[in-house]
Amino acid sequence: MEFANEPIFQWMSQFAYQPGMVYAGLIAMMALSAVGFPLPEEVTLISVGILAFMGAHPAHFPPPFEGAPVINVHTASIIAFTAVVASDTLIYFIGRVFGRKLLYHPRVHKFFPEHMMKRVEEWTHKYGAYACGIFRFTPGLRFPGHLACGMLRYPVWKFLVIDGIAALISVPTQIYLLAHYGEPILKYLRQFKLVVFGIIAVLLVYFVIKKIRERWIAKAASR
Repeated sequence: MEFANEPIFQWMSQFAYQPGMVYAGLIAMMALSAVGFPLPEEVTLISVGILAFMGAHPAHFPPPFEGAPVINVHTASIIAFTAVVASDTLIYFIGRVFGRKLLYHPRVHKFFPEHMMKRVEEWTHKYGAYACGIFRFTPGLRFPGHLACGMLRYPVWKFLVIDGIAALISVPTQIYLLAHYGEPILKYLRQFKLVVFGIIAVLLVYFVIKKIRERWIAKAASR
């Protein structure tokens, strides 16, 4: 497997038949990725999916002993989804409580270049709470983006719904597809993510046009 060279997969594969360790590592990596650490969330999810695939095909990947516990794809998917949404929500509340002063603190600000912060501010002002969904699909902007959503005090329920739907689309699907098809599905998984992002972009453009049209109608009616 080409993916076997990935450091995260090499580390997690040591515990391929120790589900508890894999689930704990999954929670830790999802949390670290959400708060801005350079740990690719996608690589972690793919690693867990492939480990589940290996456990489901003992004839091709013999376990160390008969009856060895394996990664349960349903359990892994639920844990990953819960860890992602919980981490995103924690960041949202940090932004809501501490506000802009945290994001622009010298020790924090040095990790976020001006062009990155400019994009975050543009998206949050342009798309409102719907930007939460964009940030979930944009690895480099997740942490500052979710902080910004909290700073702007978007309704908690709206953040949870939008972020939850985005996470439901992107997180469990990767684990399920890899667990069922193995590494060959990676090419199609990347294409799937591009299609999903394209659909979201179209919906956002429609939303913006609709808002502009409503404002134009309102101004015309007030004259």
